[in-house]
Amino acid sequence: MSFVTTRDGAQIYFKDWGSGQPIVFSHGWPLSADDWDAQMFFFASRGFRCIAHDRRGHGRSSQTWHGNEMDTYADDLMDLVEELDLKDAVHVGHSTGGGEVARYIGRHATGRAKGRIAKAVLIGAVPPLMLKTDSNPGGLPMEVFDGFRTELLKDRAQFFREIPTGPFYGFNRPGAKVSQGIIDNWWRQGMMCGLKAAHDCIKAFSETDFTEDLKRFDVPTLIMHGDDDQVVPIEASAMLSAKLVKDAKLKVYPGFSHGMATTESERINDDLLGFLK
Repeated sequence: MSFVTTRDGAQIYFKDWGSGQPIVFSHGWPLSADDWDAQMFFFASRGFRCIAHDRRGHGRSSQTWHGNEMDTYADDLMDLVEELDLKDAVHVGHSTGGGEVARYIGRHATGRAKGRIAKAVLIGAVPPLMLKTDSNPGGLPMEVFDGFRTELLKDRAQFFREIPTGPFYGFNRPGAKVSQGIIDNWWRQGMMCGLKAAHDCIKAFSETDFTEDLKRFDVPTLIMHGDDDQVVPIEASAMLSAKLVKDAKLKVYPGFSHGMATTESERINDDLLGFLK
């Protein structure tokens, strides 16, 4: 297996498929690089080099006690990019991974990553801020995220059964075509995530304010979001991010869920390919 060692000694696992212009995929909570398989295969088969890593604490990467927050996630991504010497890379982030991409650009784009980033794509992404505050009245109340932490610590295995069964893929909607395989694969990946990382990452994805990061974007950016996203509601995320990122292209998908890159992979892949070309 392939690993990069970060500046603090953490081992970050990554997949590296194909050759050509690199596309770097950042996954959502509490998943792994495996969540991008439909995209990795599609793009590697079409002349791109596809890289997806397991965020620290997730999947096959080190389960560190510290560092489960956005600054460190962004630094880990920078370590990966530098180790592989990636240039003109397209960075694609889903959900929490969209926050990772935003912080990576905001933290490194004018420094260590200068010249390494060609484009950015945010899919069902958490920026600019998920938490409801006085300045962000459309966000979700803290009680929602406290509830996540409570359920996680009480019975993580059962909690991770309920998320993909319900809102993540929209399988709780009337008439939804439910895939038990997709549910089981979500659970499999979630249970590979360390408990400490899964717990701390809730704070990272919900309380991190990416407003200033988004303002620093200076590459072509595509924002993709389903208008039936029950996990990251579109009005408090993509609609605001599109106003903060200069010249961003916003693509809204009627009826699509948070997990649309899996359930609607053909449509998402085709639109991504169009943006890349």
